[in-house]
Amino acid sequence: MPASAFFPRTAALTAATLLATTAATTVVAPTAHAAEPVAPGAAHKAAYDTLGPQRLTPAQQRTSAAKQAEAARRYDGLRTRGALAGYKVSGGLHQSQKTSYWCGPATLVITQSAHDEVGGRSQQDAATLLRTTTNGTAWYGININVPNPTGYPMADALNHRLPGAGYVPKALPYTPTATDKANFKQHITHNTDNDYAIAGNAWEVPGGPHLVGHPNIEIFHWVSIDGYNTDTAAGQVNYLDPVGGVSTSVISWAGSVPKSARISSDTLTTIMGGRGYVW
Repeated sequence: MPASAFFPRTAALTAATLLATTAATTVVAPTAHAAEPVAPGAAHKAAYDTLGPQRLTPAQQRTSAAKQAEAARRYDGLRTRGALAGYKVSGGLHQSQKTSYWCGPATLVITQSAHDEVGGRSQQDAATLLRTTTNGTAWYGININVPNPTGYPMADALNHRLPGAGYVPKALPYTPTATDKANFKQHITHNTDNDYAIAGNAWEVPGGPHLVGHPNIEIFHWVSIDGYNTDTAAGQVNYLDPVGGVSTSVISWAGSVPKSARISSDTLTTIMGGRGYVW
């Protein structure tokens, strides 16, 4: 498999130890909810995940609660207005990832551009900030070089580059629940309407759902989710895939991957199960 979209389990184990002394309170364990039908691939994720419990800082908890309340209000308003005008996007500026393992840096610059509309930023600078290695960009467990790092490199990098954005991580269980899926619809509505994109961390596994054009193999991958379908109350979303436009000499299966694609929000939430997204 190409390294394009992978954050290997061995790296996750090493990363988890880095937060042993980090102050935190909320523990987010990616385990399936018993009342939900088990998602395709959830058993594989449960068997092979090495990430360990995730923790939100008190500041992240407060920000998350405030954003959730606002997102719920905004989404209720969308549903009462009914059908509107198709897709609404924040308008991220696509970049194809420069190496097989720079999906994270590419997603950072794409997600940032959705708000400030600046294209062409350096993926090398983004990779340095995110502490990306040939293993990829971590979902959790890496403290990057910013004031008060939280262990979530993508969230910390976005907040560092977009002061006041208030990005927070949302961890998902291996089988996302109906509430998780409903929350994601609220979150993409909230972010898009405020001119921000979401950075999603996909974990695709054989037999489970995949992003458009991706093969039926295990892939860890970052994408930028930058819009939603107003007519379905965010039942479908738009995302920008850094693999789109990459040479097949770099990633063998890149030729079938579009730069921009649309997908069911519930399916995308399931794909992100076991990792999550930054909103």
